[in-house]
Amino acid sequence: MNGPVPVEVLKQHLIDPEICIRCNTCEETCPIDAITHDENNYVVRADTCNGCMACISPCPTGAIDNWRDVLKAEAYAVEAQFTWDELPVQDDALAGRGVIGEAAQGNQGASGGGASSAAESAESTESTESAEPVPGGADLVRGSLVPPWSAARPYVNLYTHKTPVQATVVGNYRVTDASTESDIHHIVLDFGKQPFPVLEGQSIGIIAPGTTADGRAHHARQYSIASPRDGERAGYNNLALTVKRVTKDHQGQAVGGVCSNYLCDLKKGDVVNVMGPFGSTFLMPNHADSHLLMICTGTGAAPMRAMTEYRRRRRMKGATGKLMLFFGARTQGELPYFGPLRNLPKDFIDTNLAFSRTPGQPKRYVQDAMRERAADVAALLRHDHTYIYVCGLKGMEDGVLQVLQTIAGDAGLDWQTLWQRMKAEGRLHLETY
Repeated sequence: MNGPVPVEVLKQHLIDPEICIRCNTCEETCPIDAITHDENNYVVRADTCNGCMACISPCPTGAIDNWRDVLKAEAYAVEAQFTWDELPVQDDALAGRGVIGEAAQGNQGASGGGASSAAESAESTESTESAEPVPGGADLVRGSLVPPWSAARPYVNLYTHKTPVQATVVGNYRVTDASTESDIHHIVLDFGKQPFPVLEGQSIGIIAPGTTADGRAHHARQYSIASPRDGERAGYNNLALTVKRVTKDHQGQAVGGVCSNYLCDLKKGDVVNVMGPFGSTFLMPNHADSHLLMICTGTGAAPMRAMTEYRRRRRMKGATGKLMLFFGARTQGELPYFGPLRNLPKDFIDTNLAFSRTPGQPKRYVQDAMRERAADVAALLRHDHTYIYVCGLKGMEDGVLQVLQTIAGDAGLDWQTLWQRMKAEGRLHLETY
């Protein structure tokens, strides 16, 4: 007599559409292209996902870390997931019976990861300068998945798409030269009596009003916080953002970024719906002798500004660590915060600027500036209290890592060993988009 045919139960990987802020981190991270998206949702292909968990830690909100036990023959199709506004309820009869594949059995973990900067950007200002792969580049995640040991404990996901908090605009200032095409704004939001605790390196989600062409509410867009934990104005319950008005897509075609244009056009007194905060790893260390090596382009300056300002306020309270900044833009006029940067004391922060489109001058990127200061960068790499932060467009990541490898090698340091140690110790943080 034949026995019953065994029923295969799959632990299906799903993305929560209520929490997801569509930052594209999961799709970029997935090594087997199991994640895709349409204009509505990011989804996981059940027939492709092998449960490798590469996408879990980089997700800034935890939306990626969701699972449902389903009959394998009845797994949720991509087409169905595209229509979801919320995750389906778990079938209690199948709960706990699913398997996510041999490669991942026993490896399912909690989400973490740092936050990304503004999701709406148009043009890379950095060059990788080499077609050669970065040694160690096969790593699924190149930066730290843990925060610095001394970082303060962050609050995350206090407010969601369904339950956002309202903030009032108390300032909106253009921080690039009016003659340049790059329109970047410094926007200050006040939360009044509503608690909204943040740390340097975290981000928030902004929900633009109105609906899409098919009548759906706009999804939140993510922006890094550009002010320190005690407020843009010290002691106030407010924060600042650095937002670039998007007018072109990556192919140079005219397009209006819904959220970026909404934010850049805000007036004093306007009310904004906010989600978050997000991010639990891209955080600054709190111990006073920690050194910060910060490398950024464009609006990637936001978390660096937050860290620098917090350290400036603590300068007279015992903070002794060095600050070294490499900041790139197309031209001086397109560099946000150029004036305030030049006014910072030289004995407080070592600032190095790189411009790639200055008329009559050769192209110069942050990698070039780093090479010119190789001896000083190497001295920081030798120090166990040095923390590296890289933030900007994706195109800069390979080039920066290549230069760090070269500088380390020329200084007699084994970059592969140093890289892995810094990642494990929460001392190498990459936030590119």
